[in-house]
Amino acid sequence: MTTNFPLPEDATKMTALYVRAMNSGDVDAVLSLYTEDAVSVWDPEKPTSGAEHAQVVKEFMAKRPVMRAELKESYVTGDTALLVVDWSFDIEGEEPLSGTGLDVLRKGPDGKWRYAIDNPFGDN
Repeated sequence: MTTNFPLPEDATKMTALYVRAMNSGDVDAVLSLYTEDAVSVWDPEKPTSGAEHAQVVKEFMAKRPVMRAELKESYVTGDTALLVVDWSFDIEGEEPLSGTGLDVLRKGPDGKWRYAIDNPFGDN
């Protein structure tokens, strides 16, 4: 775990933490925010997990994106949370990306929250 990005005990703090980690350029910090079995739907046609997801994150972050995000809704019950997030990325030389994401978080035995499902295009 990257010490500059400690996992929160409050699920609603994950969006701000994700933005900080992404904008820092620290791939390991971003990846530490996911459960080991997390599924990401960065490409709606091809959900990824494990090593494949790590590679996708690494390649995306090599473009040095600048992220902004706003938590719109949050629902927490027990060890599960659903976050609805409006987000955008600016990448030099490319069209801006934006969407409304649906994120499912799971609270681990350590009491910390991690992304179990990351679907940035949840509104499609």
